[in-house]
Amino acid sequence: MNTDTVMQLVKARLGISTTVRDTYLTAIINGVIEELEDEKGLLLEGDNPNHLIFVVDYAAWRYQSKDSSGDMPRHLQFRMHNMFIHTGR
Repeated sequence: MNTDTVMQLVKARLGISTTVRDTYLTAIINGVIEELEDEKGLLLEGDNPNHLIFVVDYAAWRYQSKDSSGDMPRHLQFRMHNMFIHTGR
């Protein structure tokens, strides 16, 4: 998965136009991708728009909820579940 594309989309979703937060956002994006692939066992396909947008939405949620200990929103849970079903894992 191209993290530069993910970064651009996350920044667009969050309304960030500067590079001030790039280091922090890069760490979040890499953490999300690693979690999904290594811990959850998903094979993220870089050319799959559903996977790309899921990673963008998940990373944006992580950024916005950095100070809360809340659970993942239901819409992200459902989408991740559907990705598991679709990939057969």
